Amino acid sequence: MKTKYLSLLLALILSLSVFTGCDLITGTTTPPPASPPALSIPNTSPVTGNNTPVSPPQTIPLGGSPAPVLPSIADVVARVKPSVVAINTEVTSVDFFDRPFTQEGAGSGWIISEDGYIVTNNHVVEGARSITVTLDDGRTFPVEMQTVATDQLADLAVLKINAQGLPAASVGDSDRLRIGDWVVAIGNSLGRGIRATQGIISRQDVSIEASGAQTLYGLLETDAAINPGNSGGPLVNMAGEVVGINSVKIARVGVEGVGYAISTQTAIPIIEDLIRNGYVIRPWLGVGLYTVDPFSVQRYDLAVNRGVLVLNVASGSPAASAGLRVGDVITGFEGQDMDDVNELIRAIHSAEVGQEVTITFWRGQTAQTTQATLVESPPPS
Repeated sequence: MKTKYLSLLLALILSLSVFTGCDLITGTTTPPPASPPALSIPNTSPVTGNNTPVSPPQTIPLGGSPAPVLPSIADVVARVKPSVVAINTEVTSVDFFDRPFTQEGAGSGWIISEDGYIVTNNHVVEGARSITVTLDDGRTFPVEMQTVATDQLADLAVLKINAQGLPAASVGDSDRLRIGDWVVAIGNSLGRGIRATQGIISRQDVSIEASGAQTLYGLLETDAAINPGNSGGPLVNMAGEVVGINSVKIARVGVEGVGYAISTQTAIPIIEDLIRNGYVIRPWLGVGLYTVDPFSVQRYDLAVNRGVLVLNVASGSPAASAGLRVGDVITGFEGQDMDDVNELIRAIHSAEVGQEVTITFWRGQTAQTTQATLVESPPPS
């Protein structure tokens, strides 16, 4: 009797091991498959009475292509770093008691030509009474101040040092960048020597208000760290080509990885003018402007609450020839509405020297239209 129960118990155990899928451990193991197995999706087709699928299970093959290998950041830095320079400045300021004192500053730049021309930001050298440039090889050169050419509007500057055979950086086409492309920012970060940070292009053709009423256009936004001292240094692509000039960052609590560089598409024509003429030639209307706001509407009893108020008109300028006067409010330029100063300035600079433009304005309670022929901007005084 006991033998009969033992036989039944053994049979029950064996049947449970079969239906629960337990594996028996043997002396050999099955080698792993050469490639990952395909994912199997249960078939949702109707089944027959004996639970047999009408069609075999569907499968999705797993991707087997290797991820692309990123270029070496070290190779990019090694290619560009000899062309990056540290810029140190001395600026005379006055304290609370109007006593002069010397303030030191640090920034970056990059060599654009073998004969000593160096690109940086205007705000790096603005107001400096002396400037020195330190090359990657350790040599330091004083800058003759009469060689400094700046453009405040674009925040760009060109310096010249007395040296030949310098390692000039290659300039790339910023218009070929795509959001997500890798870039490297190289510069004299924090004034502690040349260092590199990497990131991607986050946005393109960005406009931001940099300081006061100044707006910078044609910027590249990147999450590569841009710190004080990086200003003026190059932003380069993975081919080691300069695609931007590091300029500003947003420094705000809760904001990380938002820096901006002036694209080469925007910067190169300005740099060429600075080297060739010492200043930038732009279309010029010859007016001083102020964005209409509630204060100006009340102060000058304006008939409109938007537009650009004319504060002064240069003698002999296109504006004067077109009949514009102090107190006029420009509301349109070449058929486009104008709501603030930066918008009008950008529209003027987007036109051509010698181009006749149509300007809509209000004088008192009357809307009027006039034509002006833009001329070359005069040299800075």
